[in-house]
Amino acid sequence: MDKKNNLTLECTAIGSLPHTNVIDAMDLIKKDFQNIPFWPQMVKINKNEDMIFQFLEKMPSFFSDENGIFLDMEYDGFFEELENFFNDYEEIVENITSEKLDKYKITKSLAFNEYKNLIKKSKPPFAKGQIVGPFTLSTSLCTKDDSAAIYDDTLREIIVKTLTLKALWQIKEIKSANLATVPIIFLDEPSLSQLGTSAYMSVSENEVISMLSEIIEVIKQNGAIPAIHCCGKCDWRLPLKSGVEIINLDAYSYSENLSLFSGELKEFLNRNGKIAWGIVPTLDKTALEKADIESLIKTFETAVKYLTKKGIDEKLVIENSIITPSCGAGVLPVNLAEKAMDLTRMISEKLKENYNFDN
Repeated sequence: MDKKNNLTLECTAIGSLPHTNVIDAMDLIKKDFQNIPFWPQMVKINKNEDMIFQFLEKMPSFFSDENGIFLDMEYDGFFEELENFFNDYEEIVENITSEKLDKYKITKSLAFNEYKNLIKKSKPPFAKGQIVGPFTLSTSLCTKDDSAAIYDDTLREIIVKTLTLKALWQIKEIKSANLATVPIIFLDEPSLSQLGTSAYMSVSENEVISMLSEIIEVIKQNGAIPAIHCCGKCDWRLPLKSGVEIINLDAYSYSENLSLFSGELKEFLNRNGKIAWGIVPTLDKTALEKADIESLIKTFETAVKYLTKKGIDEKLVIENSIITPSCGAGVLPVNLAEKAMDLTRMISEKLKENYNFDN
């Protein structure tokens, strides 16, 4: 049986939480996401929890100082470091158990060890990890002369391979905590919504698909499920062409936008691809304050209807649906973040009941 068949109407979350105590955050995750726990980025504690900074350790050309972070390929030793990096990469991709993978581990996470302990104890069927997506990272990082990394072939390759190693390290750690747990690795790509705008007119779609596909293929080769999160209006053709197996959108605000790609989406669902509907509005504090189960169930049903009106069978959509918040909850007050997580779980439970998928 395909490992993704057991995901129907399950729930997980995107990553960040506003808690300043790791145990409180993990208690919330244990309560609301028993089948797909995630490791929280504790963004209110320090900058090391940032979705970008967390994945830059041991990346050739990366520097940080009092003025911020930047890339530099002109320092002494760059080419020797780069050669060693590529050699490490080839060895690790060939064998994820290589000791060299630990060189690229994520150390800037306050919660990962507790997350691993949770997996050991609870043995969930799935466990979610995340990396910043390669397009978002390569458009966020600049050289000292303010040129974005996306425009340099060498920097793009370094970024893609660094992120691949960060994904592989998470897969190895999750499997070492419980061999039967299937890792799900999300590529967080908020900047994909900007592709095609004036800022990135010279970036080709094929370049972006190639960056995504390289990481996604290695994730799949190592027994994990690759997913992409984008919380803005997105040309979903690109993720769908990249080989991803779960797409995650802000369905509270942009579900109609998804229906523009109904042809590609129907093929994706027929291949057992999943839509992770970001139904709970973590990006809209006022909407979240007013939200309840009934109103958000209606939001989900409306989102599904956008697809069924385009000729996609409702059963096919429901069987391949997952429930999430619309985005991370790190900027919210703790009480609202906890409301969002609770609502996500309760909507999942209610939809399983409504569609006869309850366990």
